[in-house]
This record gives sequence, structure tokens and C-alpha cells, in this order.
Amino acid sequence: MLHLNHGGRIVPDVASSAAKEAATKLGLRVAKVPEDKTTPFGYLLPGLKTIPGDPEKVAVDLRVLGSALIDTTPASPPGGARVASTIPAVYTYWGQFIDHDMTANTDRDSKISDITKTPLLPVKPDDVVKGLRNLREPTLALDHVYGNGPGLSPGERKPDRGGSDKGFYDGPRLRVGHNEAGPQIRGVRIPPVDDMRRDLPRIGGLLAEGVITEEDIPESLRDDPNRDTRAFIGDLRNDENLIVAQFHLSFLRFHNEAVGAIEADPKAFGLGKDPKPDKVYQAARRLTTLHYQWLVVNDYLTTVCKKSVVDDILKNGAKFYKPLQGGELYMPLEYSVAAFRFGHSMVRGGYDHNRNFGKGVDPQRPLIPFASFALLFLFTGNGHGFDPSGDSTSSMSRSLPFFNEKTLPFNWCIEWDRMTRKDDPDETHFARRIDTKLVPPIHNMVNEATAAALQDPAHEPLRRMLRNLAVRNLLRAYVLSIPTGQAVADALGVEKLTEDELKQGNSPEVNEALENGDFLDNTPLWFYVLKEAEVKEEGNRLGEVGSRLVVETQLGVMKNDKGSYLNEKNGWDPSKGIKLSEGRQIRTIRDFFEFAKLSH
Repeated sequence: MLHLNHGGRIVPDVASSAAKEAATKLGLRVAKVPEDKTTPFGYLLPGLKTIPGDPEKVAVDLRVLGSALIDTTPASPPGGARVASTIPAVYTYWGQFIDHDMTANTDRDSKISDITKTPLLPVKPDDVVKGLRNLREPTLALDHVYGNGPGLSPGERKPDRGGSDKGFYDGPRLRVGHNEAGPQIRGVRIPPVDDMRRDLPRIGGLLAEGVITEEDIPESLRDDPNRDTRAFIGDLRNDENLIVAQFHLSFLRFHNEAVGAIEADPKAFGLGKDPKPDKVYQAARRLTTLHYQWLVVNDYLTTVCKKSVVDDILKNGAKFYKPLQGGELYMPLEYSVAAFRFGHSMVRGGYDHNRNFGKGVDPQRPLIPFASFALLFLFTGNGHGFDPSGDSTSSMSRSLPFFNEKTLPFNWCIEWDRMTRKDDPDETHFARRIDTKLVPPIHNMVNEATAAALQDPAHEPLRRMLRNLAVRNLLRAYVLSIPTGQAVADALGVEKLTEDELKQGNSPEVNEALENGDFLDNTPLWFYVLKEAEVKEEGNRLGEVGSRLVVETQLGVMKNDKGSYLNEKNGWDPSKGIKLSEGRQIRTIRDFFEFAKLSH
């Protein structure tokens, strides 16, 4: 999955040469997707009402609505106390990491989900199911971290499809990258100050070290001008922004610390004396996955969803998610295209990233008082393909000597303690409320539509649309025949939002768009989920519809996945896993970072 990035174009192997040529002319990377490496999408609630009306008018109305979902009220720093939820900021990007673990392809311009075509017509649900395939296993198995496995023993069965990914591995350990520490870099080191292995492994570094050769680089990346800065990880989307990249790094580090613990005392982990490297690897991978899955249920879901819904489905099982015929798991489109995109509203305009790009620690002063959203794209594999113009801090980044072209400078290592505490007195350390007021950067994603061909004035409308995440979400859901919020609420047996609730707290522009588009009676599901959280839960968690869709999917998949911690013989919880110092259990994402030696 090294070729994947947001806003790209996926062309299946069977696509016509004309389709491939059209994508290439627009400067969009063309990725081959073998059919046998995909899994199904489907509808959790099939046969429900979708947005009616003339498609041409609906498409225009959705663009207007999406463009109006913006919070333009000044805040300093962006996303301050006025909009803060009770959810620590890390959960925004934890959700992105989970999404990349379970789903890929709904936000690509495939034959089925292409939102650039005219006229823009909704695809029949049966055709969506037949023609749209998921590029991920719909389980929380961390395949986007582990790739195809290290292949440590001759003839070893790989954990995933395909051959081994030697660039990912150093024996049973996962490779991590080095930080740049040259004298030209300003700022102070982030504790622990001697730890300079806090970047993702990148192609340029692996080539220089002789770990990989040119033949090991995917063909689609060999001529990429930013090739050497690309992360060599299981899914390039996890290098989209610096926070999710550092989140991915924590899993590489956690696994490696697990390997060290197993090697130090293999008997404590059910292995004999001097176990072979492949046994150590498998044990470390299993422990990392079990901890991750438990934390998703008992920390992530109970924080962003209604706990009563989590408890109900844990106890009574999913009411709507059932495997397909033959027991095959699938990814519900209502979840992946609408409900689980609630995290886009949680994104802040700026973050207290660390003591260099955030609040300083005496006696040092920060280089910049906060890390703008645009700056968080600069030090990633896709960070050199755009110019974050209009952001005063980005111009500062190019004039001060802390901008580095190759790898993550030491002064940009994240301080997770600033994003993980639920009792933190600093409200700028929390995500924005889950609501229909999105920060301006969401409407102009500077790292997307950066291909040279798209900068042609003739493509300006297309470029603006591809950069507007809110508009893309609404159009994609329409094309893929996602049911309305009211239809989903009825199917789930949940009381529907009233017209007054749908209009509550909106700008005049949003309410005008709702009325003109007849969206008060036929509300796009993504908007509905955000508004429900806003009016029913004050933006501090999803409401009943949003919670049901998210928890039904994640717990439905896990309860039907034989490899899930929920199906471990005799049960599993952190008391049976790896321990922190003094025998403390890993029960929160803060604990997870601490074991990975990335927090304290």
C-alpha cells in the first residue's frame, strides 16, 4: 500500500487504457489494484431512502452546503477554548489510524466513486457493492503496520497475502527512522533527549543503508520526485500528516519494546528457551494487536461514542452487522463513507505540538507558539508537493533554519503528554467539538490536488473541489447512494432530529443551504451525524445514530473475527498482556505511548 495517498486515483488492473491515460494527464498517480487482494463493501442497512431529486441540482446543493460548513470566527490560537470538546486531541488522529487499518478506496476516484465526472449521478446500490472493493481487510489487525510479515524462516507462512517486506523489518523488529540533528536546526530536543529514532523509516534512508534496492520500490514511486522522503510503511496514508505519522511510529516502537521484553524473558510469554526469531516476532505482533484492539474498545470507543451503546453491544452483540454468506466480513458503507468521518470536525486549526512549536518550557521560548494544521504536512512523505500559502507560520518555516528536506528534524518530535490527558487543564490540548463547524483548513487541504497538471487554470474548479474535504464527503456519499440521516435513524429505532434541531446554531448560509436543498427532510448522513452530536451531546461524543453506526461496525467486525481479543480463549484483558514498570497495566493510550517510550 506504499502508493496510497489521500485524494489520489485508484485504477484497477482491468481498467481501460483510456481511463489510465485520463488519470495520468491530470497528474494523478495510477495505482494497480489486483482484484484478489480486496474485500467487500456493503450496506449495513440496505434498501433505505437516499437523497431524492434531480441529480444536477442535488450535486450543486451539496457543494453549497459543504462550503458553508465552516467556522470563520477568529480564535487565537486556532481552535481555542471556545470550541474545545472534552476529547483529548490524540483521538482525532487515532480515529484516522483506525480508518486506515480497516478501509481504503471509498475516497478515491475509482470507476464507481468518481466525484469528478459530469453529470454526477448516484450509482445503484447493487452496482456499488459489485464494483467497489475495499483495499483493506475490514478488521483491526494492524495489517497497515505489519505489511506482509518479515519472512524470517524459509517456507514460513506469511501473516498476510503476498511476500515479505524486508524494508519494514530488522529481524523480528520493525524498522524505525532517524531524526535529523544537524547544527542548522533550531530549538531544543524533546525528552528523552538522546532518543533520535522518532521518525518513520523512509525510502532514501533505507536505500543509503543498503536495506532495500531500487527493485524493492513500487513502480508507481520510482519516478516520484519526493520518493526519498516517502515512508516505507504498510500504508502511505499514515504519513499524511505529522500527528498520524507519529502515531504510526508509536506502534513500531511498541512492537519493538515487546520484542525486547519477550527476548529478556521468553518463558513469561509462553515461549521456550532461546525461541527462534519468527516465534518472537509472532508473539510480539500478537501482543501489540491484542493491546490495540482492547484499547480501541475500552478507551477509544468509550471516549468518542456513548458508553451505553458500547456496553449494550458488548453485552448483547451487534443487531445489524452480520457477516456475508460464507462468513466473509465486509465494511459497511454507511460507516466508512459517512459516520466515521466525524473526525474531520474534530481537527483543530493549530496544535500545541511540542515545546518548540507550541507552549515553551522555561527557560526556552518556542520557535512558533503553535503548529498550524498546514505545518503538520511539511515533514511527511507528501509534504514537499505543495506550498501552504496563506499560512504565516509556513512562510516562517521556510525562512528559519529548522526546515529540513529529507527526514524529521529533532525539534518536531511530538510530545504526546500534550494531547492525551483527559484531566488536562489546558483546553487547547483537546479536539474541537464534534459539530457542523469545521476549521478553514478542512476546506482547503493544501496537501491535495498538488499535481502540476491540476494547477492549470482550466482545472481550478476541480482543484477547489478536491481540496474541500467537506464537499468531497457529501458528494461521495451521494454518488455511493448512502441513505439519509432520517432513514438511518428510523431503521435503528432512534428518535429523529427535528427541523429545529437540524437548524440549531447554524449560520444563515447553512440553513439556507439546508432549505434550498430540501435537506431538512432528507439530510445527508454525514451532516446528520455531526449535528446529532452537536445538539444531543454538546459535541463531546457522538449521538445515538452516530454511536450505533460506529460501534455496530467496529464491534460487529471484532465479534466475528476469530483473531480478535474478544474471541480469545478464556478471555483477554491488559492483565494478561505486557506490563509497565511496577506491574502497571496498559489501559489507556497514554499507557501505550509510555510503553513505547514516547511519553512519561
